[in-house]
Amino acid sequence: MRSNRLKVSGADASYHCMTRTVNGERLFGDREKEVLRKMIWQVADFCGIRVLTYCIMSNHFHVLVEVPELGELSDTELMRRYKVLYPKPTKYQEASIRTLEAELAAGGEEADAVRQRLIVRMGDISEFMKTVKQRFSVWFNKSHRRFGTLWADRFKSVLVEGAGNPLQTMAAYIDLNPVRAGIVEDPKDYRFCGYAEAVAQSNSSGQTGAVDGLSRVWADRVGGDKSPTDALQAHRSLIFGKGGDPWEVKGRVMDRRKVAKVLEEQDGVLPRTVVLRCRVRYFTDGAILGSAEYVRGFVGAVQRERKRKHPFKVNPLKGAAWGDMAVLQSLRREVFS
Repeated sequence: MRSNRLKVSGADASYHCMTRTVNGERLFGDREKEVLRKMIWQVADFCGIRVLTYCIMSNHFHVLVEVPELGELSDTELMRRYKVLYPKPTKYQEASIRTLEAELAAGGEEADAVRQRLIVRMGDISEFMKTVKQRFSVWFNKSHRRFGTLWADRFKSVLVEGAGNPLQTMAAYIDLNPVRAGIVEDPKDYRFCGYAEAVAQSNSSGQTGAVDGLSRVWADRVGGDKSPTDALQAHRSLIFGKGGDPWEVKGRVMDRRKVAKVLEEQDGVLPRTVVLRCRVRYFTDGAILGSAEYVRGFVGAVQRERKRKHPFKVNPLKGAAWGDMAVLQSLRREVFS
């Protein structure tokens, strides 16, 4: 599912979105990653979307977000969100802001049209990703005197059950991207992922967006009366297990090649902390991730959306003790690598 438009009635929806550069070119250094990081947070604020965690790599990025239902918004809030997109406005942008404020204040049909233009861009995962990618493309091409498309195709997305094991496992998988790439051994040492940003924020008096995100991921485990430190500890425990070498299995140290062989060729089962250090297509291509009951609830909607004669099957995850996790999309080849 390249652009997931499934709506979850009466509840917030969570999505894992991932997009790559054209031909997978490694175009992003630290400067580019930092600009993209800031844009993700800015656009999320504008769209009314909560970032739970994210990871920005040299040729792609992942983001796990929660999309609340869009309620009534005052004109003051609409303009606050609009201004978030322009923290250092040009004279043209300042003039545009004044024009929008004047049109809203005047009321009537023009004001309604302004509200509609802004609201249609909010509370929607496709609009969020479109805005992030477009804004970053403009900045990147201008900064590098470059022309043409930056991103490959549309983004991939997986609808994630918004609480408990599925959400927590997905968050850990995203934060482990730099570990899988061999950049760091501990994601807290990679500054362009949600976990590292949350750890840094927890040790300072700075912004708390990343801390709030992981606190929401782990809310059902640590409870609302616990400190953010408890959420970060729970997240770290999922990433590293109970201590020791996360690659160690029954006294034997594994590597990615050995793990993939056990999982793919021998249809084996390994600890979750080991499997999460491999590329697991369930988390990028599974379409919907959650408990079997949760996934089953979308079978009919997806069948109608894709105009399939036969319904999808609910597929339990293999390879680790995932709990009652399942995906919608059947992945028959190279699930692990």
